[in-house]
Amino acid sequence: MKGKRFRELLKGPGIVCAPGAFDAWSARLVEMTGFPAVYMTGYGASASVIGRPDIGLMTMSEMVAQARNMASAVDIPLIADADTGYGGILNVIRTVKEFETAGVAALQLEDQIFPKRCGHMEGKQLISKDEMTAKIRAAVDARRSEDIVIVARTDARAVTGLKDAIARATAYCEAGADVIFVEAPQTIEEMEKIAGAIKLPLIANMVEKGRTPFLTADELEKIGYKVAIYPVSMLYAATRAMARVLKRLKEEGSTASCIADLVGFEEFNELVGVEKMRALEKKFS
Repeated sequence: MKGKRFRELLKGPGIVCAPGAFDAWSARLVEMTGFPAVYMTGYGASASVIGRPDIGLMTMSEMVAQARNMASAVDIPLIADADTGYGGILNVIRTVKEFETAGVAALQLEDQIFPKRCGHMEGKQLISKDEMTAKIRAAVDARRSEDIVIVARTDARAVTGLKDAIARATAYCEAGADVIFVEAPQTIEEMEKIAGAIKLPLIANMVEKGRTPFLTADELEKIGYKVAIYPVSMLYAATRAMARVLKRLKEEGSTASCIADLVGFEEFNELVGVEKMRALEKKFS
């Protein structure tokens, strides 16, 4: 159902903006703000679930559990980061089935070796183009519903250059991917070359102070991108806000000076849906 809705967004007019969420509550905030889709960031999930960097430490089971919580919390499509598929072809097949069962609309697979690194980190290494195309073919075959969207990501730009990144993306298209994600192009000209070469819907990864030019949604759409993800915006905002409150509490022995920066008890209860839950309970009591 959500996969079908995401496919409709991909076919419809305009660019799809999908802010990055790292847990169920941040995903709900994305939905409440009115965005049509939400992106599950592996970078943020790793920080949220295990308090560690995005360097392949999260297991498939941990990522699926987080995806399930997030997908069940919202009605909008969830695009889930499935990293490398957590191994070889058989691992990819299981990964696709598990994420599909968790209720995601789309899952993203990348061509790094396992364990992987965050796309904007140094030291990335790639599997061969042939190995990744085999993984994509396996992923396409493994899904139970054709509505589930397979996103193929290549990290080749930072490792072997733009020409190889486009060649890999083209091969992944031919292998049956539905959406292409060429990670970390470094100039607008490179982004235009990617859009000119790839005819499937493209994802633009908008990371504040990252390697890719930080453009508006309208600018990305004009270049030829269909989906814009913002994987770290909320994670960084939440981290800064929490750190500031904790610093004041440590220094002042109270959070009294922070009250204006906090949501209130009633406001939060309204956001989280306390009254709706109580009304539902009364309906059947």
